[in-house]
Amino acid sequence: VLSLAWLGLVLGEEKDGEVVVEEEEGEVLSDKLEEEEGVLVLHEHNFARALSEHRLLLVEFYAPWCGHCQRLAPAFSQAATTLRNESSPARLGKVDATAQTALANEFGITSYPTLKLFHDGNRTHPLAYTGRMDTEGIVRWMQRRAGPSATLLQDADTAAAFVSSQDLVVVGFFKDLGGEAAQVFHEVAREVVDLLFGVAQEAELFREYGLSDDTICLFKKFDEGRTDFPVDPARGLEVAELTKLLRVHSLKLVMEFTNETTNQIFTAKIPHHMILFLNKSSSAQLELQNGFRAAAGTFRGEVLFVVVDVNGYGADVLPFFGMTPADAPTLCLVKMENNRKYHMEQDSFSDTAIRTFIQAVLDGKVKPRLMSAEPPEDWNTRPVKVLVGKNFEQVAFDETKNVFVKFYAPWCSHCQAMAAAWEELGERYKDHENIVIAELDSTANELENITINGFPTLHYFPAGPGRKMVEYKSARDVETFSKFLENGGTLPEEPPAVSEVPPPEGQTPPTVAQGSPQL
Repeated sequence: VLSLAWLGLVLGEEKDGEVVVEEEEGEVLSDKLEEEEGVLVLHEHNFARALSEHRLLLVEFYAPWCGHCQRLAPAFSQAATTLRNESSPARLGKVDATAQTALANEFGITSYPTLKLFHDGNRTHPLAYTGRMDTEGIVRWMQRRAGPSATLLQDADTAAAFVSSQDLVVVGFFKDLGGEAAQVFHEVAREVVDLLFGVAQEAELFREYGLSDDTICLFKKFDEGRTDFPVDPARGLEVAELTKLLRVHSLKLVMEFTNETTNQIFTAKIPHHMILFLNKSSSAQLELQNGFRAAAGTFRGEVLFVVVDVNGYGADVLPFFGMTPADAPTLCLVKMENNRKYHMEQDSFSDTAIRTFIQAVLDGKVKPRLMSAEPPEDWNTRPVKVLVGKNFEQVAFDETKNVFVKFYAPWCSHCQAMAAAWEELGERYKDHENIVIAELDSTANELENITINGFPTLHYFPAGPGRKMVEYKSARDVETFSKFLENGGTLPEEPPAVSEVPPPEGQTPPTVAQGSPQL
């Protein structure tokens, strides 16, 4: 997820029941509500009216130039149409946050798109949207807020039909439906919109499902079939904990990476992924899944086991791992917090070998494998120096140079937009004695102690000892870049975010005497 940090109200007169405002340029705005493709077009003059007329209003704050917003637009419009066709009280609206700066400031909009739900006209405490960014996800999320979040089950036949209606069903059994635990359950049901929720109180149903105390049951048509989560009478239920349990146990013990499962895999927020890359057209490689599955149960909730077909849907992710289809079969564990990859080197794919490898990684006994492209021959003669994993240390931490590095992704539209400015900056400083302008493709190169979470990310590595790194967060134009560099890595408007980067394990910081290049 990429995040980017981004006119006064003129009094008007009232005509025919509408507030009409004339801007300085002659444009007339009113509080009339108009639509584009089923979505309300909102601005600071009609926003209050929209809140008063619609009990549930989901508003997208967008920027016209934002690629993510442009991709969301068709799904957002289709969701608006679907909800209207269902006669739902939920409506969708949109605000151009770059033009309606008063609204953007009021609601703290700093990235695009940002979606907020306004309930019963409450303007001061909107709810952040937490659903999927597609038509079905938006519709389901709004439906849960427009109607009951869980179906009341009152007899055995109704419960049986409900449980068998889908592959995954959650039923909360509570002796007191008005109690705190039941209320937490409903809160979770409103958020976890991709699961079907039911609730039961009848003693008959407790007996039918072999329960004596309050319990949440997850029914599934795979793996063990049912998982129970008893409610601790002393602790009760906690929203985050129950949500995580349902997310973890609603996944198959071993997930296949497909278009349909991608969202499940990444929204479960399991900290490690153990991936088996194989060619599904090979019967010998398919048999390797047996040991893989046998090892999976040991680490449930801590490690998610995923199978990737290197010639199928998973082919597109292979470059991220520095792999080709010819490398299958192979095993790799990924730490999700920093995308560090640990490749299992042994030839054995037994459950014992897999468990041993995973535990060694979790215990910090295995070093990650870091990708690095080969540096082009002219990497250090260009105005913008080309860094890769192999030469980053010697350049960025050269104690005689101040090095300004752009970490980018080739496909990133924001990176493409600032490419010309970065090249111009390189030209401006190409002959400078101690300032170096550089860039690193973070999709092809990994660094041991620096994690890049968004693109573009700009870091300044000042000359001198200490391996310091300053994150640049200001305007992305040549003049501001130059001001930053000429002031030694600071801007008067804000203090720099300085951190220290430890050297790679087993190495000492490079110095000029150790062979750092003179650029």
